Amino acid sequence: MAPLLRPRYSLPKEKFSAYFGPLKSQSYNDTTSGPRGGGGSHHSLSTIAWNPLGTLIATGAVDKTLRVWNPEKPNVKFSTELKGHAAPIEKVAFNPVKDAELCSVSSDGAVKIWDVRTKACVNEVKVSGHATSLAWAPDGSSLLVGSKNGDLFHILPSQSSIVSTHHQAVGTNQMAFCWSGDKVFLPTNEGRIRILSYPDFEPVLHVNHAVPEGESTEFTLKGHTASCLTAELSPTGKYLATGGADSIIALFDTKDWICQRTVTRMVGPVKSISFTFDGSYVVGGCEEGGSLEVTHTETGEHVHTFKTAGACEAVAWAPTRYCLAYSDLGVLRIIGVDTDRK
Repeated sequence: MAPLLRPRYSLPKEKFSAYFGPLKSQSYNDTTSGPRGGGGSHHSLSTIAWNPLGTLIATGAVDKTLRVWNPEKPNVKFSTELKGHAAPIEKVAFNPVKDAELCSVSSDGAVKIWDVRTKACVNEVKVSGHATSLAWAPDGSSLLVGSKNGDLFHILPSQSSIVSTHHQAVGTNQMAFCWSGDKVFLPTNEGRIRILSYPDFEPVLHVNHAVPEGESTEFTLKGHTASCLTAELSPTGKYLATGGADSIIALFDTKDWICQRTVTRMVGPVKSISFTFDGSYVVGGCEEGGSLEVTHTETGEHVHTFKTAGACEAVAWAPTRYCLAYSDLGVLRIIGVDTDRK
């Protein structure tokens, strides 16, 4: 069995390229559907997610295929297909405290909870509208699903129930929780990030800041000139990263909520963001381009370029090691897996 590579300590930025430079990415082709094993438009991956231990990775595709892979075994025969979605899959996410519990959301509003060990859909909820975003609360007891029309659905998976629905006046995108679970960072189509309390969804107000006359007392983060599409909190909780349609990643310091730096090497709308397990590095997935650009979080310094075959909208660093998964022209690839042994 080929082990995943993992340094014994956090990589200094000066050694990042030396470590990753010699490594080759491993492809995980789904030869059971789609033209030529998943490389065509009919089987294009739209979302990927690791489980908490980094031992499994889930992929969701526009052709409704939901699959769970063992990163150490790239052959599709070692993967597990979870069948049941009747529409394109928009988002997948593992329960942060249960390594075998997966949630998937499809565009028709179906929210399914899976036990990946048995392949069973153990709970299901149907939300209204075109569901596009998903986030688990850090304690794994509840989750949020967002729709294109601005609705947020607070769901208790164990009860297969929608606790509450909250309509947002402005369109919202992929949200993120703070690690305490009492706040949600909500990117909007206005380019701002709203901060809502959880689970009551009240806007966080300005604290110890003068509010210009006529402006709302709600506190929002401003980091983009176009729609803000995604948000991700670093594992250390020190930075909130947001990605926008303006091809920028903004890094906010969570102590004073100042945008400390921006990453401008992206060449298209930023659809996903991921930090390394130690929070030292960040990467974004874009609708355009032919590379993935890695940035050192503390300095904003560009440290490495991963060349790709095409655009990579979905990216995800493993939660416990330096191992990067991404969708390259609709195919899952992982760099950081020892491909010399099968």
